[in-house]
Amino acid sequence: MDHVISKDGTDLAVDRLGDGPPVVLVCGGSTDRMANAGLAAALAGDFTVYNYDRRGRGDSGDAARYAVEREIEDIAAVIEAAGGSAHLYGTSSGAALAMEAAASGVPIRKLAMWEPPYSVQGRPDLPDDTASVYRELVAAGRRGDAVEYFMLKVVGLPEEFAAAARQAPWWKDQEAIAHTLAYDATVMGDYTIPTERAKAVSVPTIILDGGASFGFMHETADALAELIPNAQRRTLEGQEHNVDPEVMAQALKQFFAS
Repeated sequence: MDHVISKDGTDLAVDRLGDGPPVVLVCGGSTDRMANAGLAAALAGDFTVYNYDRRGRGDSGDAARYAVEREIEDIAAVIEAAGGSAHLYGTSSGAALAMEAAASGVPIRKLAMWEPPYSVQGRPDLPDDTASVYRELVAAGRRGDAVEYFMLKVVGLPEEFAAAARQAPWWKDQEAIAHTLAYDATVMGDYTIPTERAKAVSVPTIILDGGASFGFMHETADALAELIPNAQRRTLEGQEHNVDPEVMAQALKQFFAS
């Protein structure tokens, strides 16, 4: 494990694997870098993979106040450590963050996005400021309730799943990073596609979705592919939102090498 210092002094934990062109992996909400560990291993035969913990989770540090701009600086710092430019892959809300980094001019060679959870219709079922819901629950010491809110209200999982999850050995890990749910909610905003930010992405981009995933993901991917100037689309048949890392690795190898 390596350490990279971001612009504001935050210490970022980074696993570096393999040898080849650099690829940086960005995890999504309610996860740390371990969620991308399988993908990192699958890519390591062809690339030097930088799999980092986003701020506030895993082995990385944090700052007193959150801003999306700080997370963009984090990506820039990891890319600088990777040699100054790199391919960038983001999953779920991490894909939205990766797109923000590309739109901000971070030196990215190619951008790959897996199912950024925007909705063409937005999310009228959620409050205007979902991040404040998480902040209030965490501040009240109700970290488990914040995780449950994410599972039930945002993801749409059944109540039986959340009830069983609370008894699972990994539940404590979810509670430990519950404060970062507000970070991802800030990245997502009102969950509508940020049209102007998408149009500002100039690097070659692929938007991927799963053939067995949530139905709205396909519509969102199509819309993003229309907005991003140099974008292409691909559906990975049979894949759900929790994509098989070997399947994803093959798709990324083809795109990054093309």
